[in-house]
Amino acid sequence: MKDITSRKDIEFLMHTFYRDAFKNPIIGEFFTKVAKIDLEEHIPQITDFWELQLFRKGGYKKNVLQIHKNLSDKRHLEKTHFETWLSLFHATVDNNFKGEKADLIKTRALSIATVMQLKTT
Repeated sequence: MKDITSRKDIEFLMHTFYRDAFKNPIIGEFFTKVAKIDLEEHIPQITDFWELQLFRKGGYKKNVLQIHKNLSDKRHLEKTHFETWLSLFHATVDNNFKGEKADLIKTRALSIATVMQLKTT
């Protein structure tokens, strides 16, 4: 398996993750019914976010914490939602990539999920 080396790799990872997340019985409704995510619009934005996290480039300028606070105001985010998201995210990375950047994206995901959980629950 190769490491995450490009924006194209991140896009692939996001498409793969969201395909499974939308169907997940614990968190799927947050994406499909609460946030009503349009993947064609969301994938480039979330790819920008992760490109900034991994490669320190990209044009992500939104406040990711505020977005999730607003989501939690619509339907309360609980610890199990964050654990499920993180588990699915890590599994998606592990099933497709291996290396320094793959480890980094999982570490950043854990950090982000931890902060969001503290700030939104």
